[in-house]
Amino acid sequence: MENLLTKFNTTISGNILKELGMKNKYAVPRLKKIVVNMGIKDALADKKNIETAVQVLSQITGQKPKITKARKSISTFKLREGDKIGAMVTLRGKRMYDFYEKLVKIVLPRLRDFHGVPKKSFDGRGNYSLGFSESIVFPEIDPAKIEKIQGLEVIIVTTAGNDKDAEILLRGLGMPFSK
Repeated sequence: MENLLTKFNTTISGNILKELGMKNKYAVPRLKKIVVNMGIKDALADKKNIETAVQVLSQITGQKPKITKARKSISTFKLREGDKIGAMVTLRGKRMYDFYEKLVKIVLPRLRDFHGVPKKSFDGRGNYSLGFSESIVFPEIDPAKIEKIQGLEVIIVTTAGNDKDAEILLRGLGMPFSK
């Protein structure tokens, strides 16, 4: 079984090179990193929620998450600077390609009423964001063991300078865009 990274280096990058009309194979856009981020709703009320989110993220990505803290104090949310409010994982290299392949081939097809991901989720600089309202769409998560359903966000950072090139890259890697 050929993994996505080898497939990208052998065939996909050549197809993208032709499609974009480039001459230099090193100018072909590629994936830089994938950031999986989870904001924890009731992190202030119950510290156990942070541990649960960290466990869920590490199961999904296969890597230990970094706990994120509040940068500012916001009195209306009873939030102080330095409070733990989220967790994130940055994937690079082989793990990144394995996660991307799992996302495209297993997770997205499992979504209810899925007709492709929207094209409007690009940021203008060639990066793509994807949000999930529940983390149980990932096959590693056992819904019976989760007491509180958390959402998460996946940001795919590419070396493409614009959205058109990034869309061609992601489509070449198998991302199912909506019509």
